[in-house]
Amino acid sequence: MEESCIAVVEDDREIRSMVVDLLKREGFAAVGCGTTAEFDQLHARQRIDLAILDVMLPGEDGLSLCRRLRARGEVPVMMVTARGDEIDRIVGLEIGADDYLPKPFNPRELVARARAILRRTRDQQRVVSVLPVERYRFAGWSIDAGGRSVVDPLGEALELTGGEFDLLLCFVTHPQRVLNRDQLLDWTRGRSASAFDRAVDVQLSRLRRKLATREGGEALIKTVRGGGYQFTRPVDRA
Repeated sequence: MEESCIAVVEDDREIRSMVVDLLKREGFAAVGCGTTAEFDQLHARQRIDLAILDVMLPGEDGLSLCRRLRARGEVPVMMVTARGDEIDRIVGLEIGADDYLPKPFNPRELVARARAILRRTRDQQRVVSVLPVERYRFAGWSIDAGGRSVVDPLGEALELTGGEFDLLLCFVTHPQRVLNRDQLLDWTRGRSASAFDRAVDVQLSRLRRKLATREGGEALIKTVRGGGYQFTRPVDRA
């Protein structure tokens, strides 16, 4: 199997070297970049399977690069932030980062989270190329699981990040059941999930806001007091 290429965008030379060496020992093709400009040059030459971005970078910062990558929708992103910068973590998730990790981080956790992101994206590609396309319909909406697309009742596409789409797919494949936070974490983030991980909360909030901008979308997911969340509509599998 071809090695996954991970770009580590970090201006601290020691941290960058440490992370690159760690990932290489784990079997990844890791490349270090000191600035977003260096990342752009690397990306122009080869495919990047995951970008690990530090928030604080000289010139263009990691949040700005994350926003650019999400606009093109082609490279999964893990943000790395200083421990106390809660606002940066929230903003990173809001603009579409797939995960975040605060500094100082446990090297094993970084590897586990990177593997989880790559596994999800690799599985998505496998579904598109190998498995029959799965489609779901509910209340005039439609979801193409293989193509990872969502269309509202008016026929307009709804743009979702990878994490948002994974959450919606969890609800659609378990309609009218109450799903608690631990279930959502386990199904969308797997072994990278942490009991203190709030990423799913931010992504769920963002997903509900996006759904609410379309006809009937505000009623699709409801909060169940003391239980979790429920997808309210019956779902047909096409």
